[in-house]
Amino acid sequence: MTVDRVDFATAAPKSEAAPKSAEWTGYRERGSLALLRFMAFLSMRVGRKLSRIPLFGIATYFFLFAPRARRHSRRYLRRALRREPRARDRFRHILYFATAIHDRVFLINQQYESLRITIEGEALMLEQTERGTGAILMGAHMGSFEVIGSIGRRRPGLQVSMAMYEDNARKVNSILTAIDPGVRPDIISLGHLDAMLKVAERLDRGAFVGILGDRTLGEEPVHRVSILGARAYLPTGPMRAAAILRRSVIFMVGLYRGGNHYHVVFEPVADFSASALTTRDEAVRAAVERYAALLDKYCRSDPYNWFNFFDFWQEPTHTRKPPP
Repeated sequence: MTVDRVDFATAAPKSEAAPKSAEWTGYRERGSLALLRFMAFLSMRVGRKLSRIPLFGIATYFFLFAPRARRHSRRYLRRALRREPRARDRFRHILYFATAIHDRVFLINQQYESLRITIEGEALMLEQTERGTGAILMGAHMGSFEVIGSIGRRRPGLQVSMAMYEDNARKVNSILTAIDPGVRPDIISLGHLDAMLKVAERLDRGAFVGILGDRTLGEEPVHRVSILGARAYLPTGPMRAAAILRRSVIFMVGLYRGGNHYHVVFEPVADFSASALTTRDEAVRAAVERYAALLDKYCRSDPYNWFNFFDFWQEPTHTRKPPP
């Protein structure tokens, strides 16, 4: 199979320009791999229930000493909850984030009995697997991706790869290695000329390729949408790549719902297998809007799961009118 030499970040006409440097890319990672290794060691020896106790201390630390993240969390929760968030709402938002990271330990080490996982839309995934054509799984910084990956590891024939930008790929690999030095995730590093070829190769094998589509790096084409009643800008590159590759796009999210319960959701976003070149731009915009609608839906139903602790609604420094 031959594909255009394009990348996820640039696979779209520049109808609108995003901020030159997206705010979230400048955030320094807090915490340490040493702490994560300690938590992994402790979790594997005392189990999930007891090892969760330190999470409350960690969440309290960030609640008290991360004012910028706390401020953006409050603004987001105000929109998602449709009311002024109380202190317990804001603490819960941080605690859910800490829980999703902590539970990676059990998912990566295949300790599935510690968690209760329910699935919605499993028939969609099985149907796509039987076709053998692969699909793009479009997720967000919401809930847990690892819980989705665990489904692939437990079901023969269901292969899941992850495509992400190089800096994030290094961070994820460091985190996974800290949890389990033997783990070897299939991660495609974006930003290279051969990234699309690698994605196409995985899809041709019938694998699913996951990408998180709710953040822009800044210097890439975006499409204006409405999320939680406010104007937002989502990157169009991932959808454009799916259109070029003529693949289906499926929304994925692993929602944490308290206790040890995760609810995994798969919903159709777009099917580009028969899209014509002349209508591609329109189809891409429609797919981005459908994705935005699903983000809006799950932000409202599970508001503590979207882990955007920065100004997601930051406006571009300049925009261009879309082509007629």
